[in-house]
Amino acid sequence: MTNSKDEELRTLQHPVQADVESVRSQQDFDGDHRSEESIASIDCVPGGQSQPLPPSKTYHPFSPHVLALLIPFSIFGTLARLGLQALATYDDQSVFPLAYVQSTGCFVMGFFLRLKGPMGDFYAPLYTAITTGFCGSLTTFSGWQLDVFNSWINAGGGDRGGFQDFIDGLTKTVFTLSLSLGSMSFGSYLSKFIEPTIPRPKLSQPPRTARISLTILSILAYIATLPIYFRLPPSFRGQATAALLFAFPGTLTRYFLSIYFNPFLASLPLGTFMANMIGTGLLAVFHVLQNMGVNASPVSPGACSILQGLGDGYCGCLTTISTFAAEIRALRTPFEKVRYVLISWVVGQLLMLLVFGPALLSGRIQRDRLCAFE
Repeated sequence: MTNSKDEELRTLQHPVQADVESVRSQQDFDGDHRSEESIASIDCVPGGQSQPLPPSKTYHPFSPHVLALLIPFSIFGTLARLGLQALATYDDQSVFPLAYVQSTGCFVMGFFLRLKGPMGDFYAPLYTAITTGFCGSLTTFSGWQLDVFNSWINAGGGDRGGFQDFIDGLTKTVFTLSLSLGSMSFGSYLSKFIEPTIPRPKLSQPPRTARISLTILSILAYIATLPIYFRLPPSFRGQATAALLFAFPGTLTRYFLSIYFNPFLASLPLGTFMANMIGTGLLAVFHVLQNMGVNASPVSPGACSILQGLGDGYCGCLTTISTFAAEIRALRTPFEKVRYVLISWVVGQLLMLLVFGPALLSGRIQRDRLCAFE
């Protein structure tokens, strides 16, 4: 009885403290809730969540500082994707190469989603550069759709039947979704332990000279892709250098579509959906052109390199699995999640069929032949 009276007395003596503790508990819950809700707008430049941002820390989505910083991170993401695919491509491989690409990009995305607040306090364009630029360019929705479709038609010419083709395509579909969502959750889980250790009040924006210098260096990085393309051996053009020319335009297109169209519907991110579908259709067209002869002659090495660069660079960066997976987690109901996945996957495969079908039926395309880069 005495203990109960003592507690009541302490509460009456310190009502403000009791209210503060209650508010803090609610803020902790709301903070986790907001971290999930904000995934739907991950391409937007963040604001500070620990305290109101002063005007000097606020950036417009199309600020030169934001757009320029997308350049080097798009290039790094493209190089990482091509590198991981090359490392994971060998005879008798156990896992399809894109599995490493998608899981790595989604892990990084999940890790930095929880750090949106601290990064907004420090330098908001850096958050957009990592998530939209690097992760969005590292992962690829169009490459996933092409990989699945190649399984349906047995593009590798393997000794197997139609049922095995179906199982192979289904495996790439289910495993890609599972790996992507699981990797993102794991990244977010690890980031959860790091976020509280970041001293947000002590974070300050980089000096103005540093920000301007970083923007100039980012623009110079894109200019440097031109001499890299022309000066390195022609064999590198189809493998990497051509893709670097088109990486930033692909990321920029996706970023514009996301900023303009994602706010239209809360239950379906139209901007990301449009980017993924446009990129998937274009990749199918480029792939068909690579495998078709012109007047009974194969495509020239120069044209083949450009087509490969458009596929790996523009389409690879225009489409994304990391943002796609983040938006799946952000949707509120299971119905919305399943609907978004099914619509995206079905429309992507239909686009592949519409582009590949006539070429395959006409016999003008060979499934197992690619044009030469040199």
